[in-house]
Amino acid sequence: MVFLEFEKPLENLYEQLDKIKQIEGEGDIDVKDKVAELEKKIVAKKKEIYSNLSGWQKVQLSRHPERPYTLHYINGICKKFVELHGDRKFKDDKAIVGGIGKINGSSIVIIGHQKGVNTKMRQYRNFGMANPEGYRKALRLMKLAERFNYPVVCLIDTPGAYPGIEAEERGQAEAIARNLFEMAQLSVPILCYVIGEGASGGALGIGVGDRVYMLENTWYSVISPESCSSILWRSWDHKEEAAEALKLTADHMKEFGLIDGIIKEPLGGAHSDPDKMIKMLKAHIKKELVELQELTPKQLINNRLKKYNAMGEYDTVVA
Repeated sequence: MVFLEFEKPLENLYEQLDKIKQIEGEGDIDVKDKVAELEKKIVAKKKEIYSNLSGWQKVQLSRHPERPYTLHYINGICKKFVELHGDRKFKDDKAIVGGIGKINGSSIVIIGHQKGVNTKMRQYRNFGMANPEGYRKALRLMKLAERFNYPVVCLIDTPGAYPGIEAEERGQAEAIARNLFEMAQLSVPILCYVIGEGASGGALGIGVGDRVYMLENTWYSVISPESCSSILWRSWDHKEEAAEALKLTADHMKEFGLIDGIIKEPLGGAHSDPDKMIKMLKAHIKKELVELQELTPKQLINNRLKKYNAMGEYDTVVA
């Protein structure tokens, strides 16, 4: 297990628990009472730690290396999944995966950022930072979903769209803007979930939906705390202060009316019990799709446009 700095008290308890279980395995000593006592202490300590997390601590949890990524969810949610590749214009972007899957016998198109589970795979997936061809692949799959009347599910987890020169040369901004335009008027249901990091236009490129939800320990913002700190203070040293000022947590997004709800994570975060988290997300998707599929295409589009037009505050000044 990997423990973050603020989780260190848990690390000591788990070490004690492992030692006691090892002793139990080596002899005939009855340690059930001691194991139960330690497990009770672990639950109590988890409740104490995770009941009052700061914005920066939630950012850290969203990046936890053992947190389930898009392909974990896809493989757990879909009984069958066929991945589709390429944007039919340039190449296949490995930072975004997508294809057709089945959930309870019904077909859906599921798309998401994929970061990679180790150093080699993270390089292969470009750390979940998509190029323009990734967003064009996503749009191609959405149009496929529209053609066959399949709902679309998007799983968002990216530190941002890839900012390289070659990405700009191939139209990074245009690709993201095109997706925003097309998703706003797609005639099938769209569900969006922030499962980790939701940074900037990289997240928005697959983030326009009828319903948008965030997992409890995720963040959604125009910029990361580190980048914000480097711009304002010329240093990353103020990243914790920046995380609080940005108000980027799920609670803040719900308060601002930018998302439709928050999905609770298992105690200790999604990484503490990935299988349970996947089951919870699957149940949520099934419930939401039942409601959305009762609406006509016209109702879906009208509701979607109304939803996004109502976001933000502004005044009209007559000259």
